[in-house]
Amino acid sequence: MILEVAELAGTTILSGAPSGRQLYAKLVEAMPAETEAPEPLFLNFDQIQVATASYLRESVLAFRTFVRGRKSNFYPAVANANSDVVDELVELLHPRGDVLMACIVGEDGTILRCRHIGKLDPMQQLTFDLVNRVGETTANKLMSIENSQVKATAWNNRLASLSSLGLICEQSHGRTKSYKPMFAGGGDGS
Repeated sequence: MILEVAELAGTTILSGAPSGRQLYAKLVEAMPAETEAPEPLFLNFDQIQVATASYLRESVLAFRTFVRGRKSNFYPAVANANSDVVDELVELLHPRGDVLMACIVGEDGTILRCRHIGKLDPMQQLTFDLVNRVGETTANKLMSIENSQVKATAWNNRLASLSSLGLICEQSHGRTKSYKPMFAGGGDGS
């Protein structure tokens, strides 16, 4: 699923917190009906020339927080952002200790490349890398792979944290939860 930011915003230059809140409302309104399986929800910045940090905070980050807070099967990510928009996202995310997925998506919806923008703490990065390496997994499986003193509860907390950021997807199987990469080419961040 792709939401066209330029179309929803009505402009290719995105600035200011009040305008960002307007886009946030439009994104919430344009959100498709919930799916049964996890699915990426791309905010396509293809035609956007500039976006300020305040705009991105009030629109993109607020939308991601809203969607993931609902435990939705949608996983929002920025798509096709130019280097200026990515720079603003970096400036916004780094001081907050936040992370967001950014992807290059083809016209047919194919994910060509993904990476996370922002910086994960070392244990989150380890967990993210393991999930991208092994594919679908559980906290117990990661505990056995790493063969460390870290208990399954800690692994589960890390996995849940990455899911709430929208970096990996969570699926419930009764009382057990499994996690898997949502985006091809999860990348090493920036």
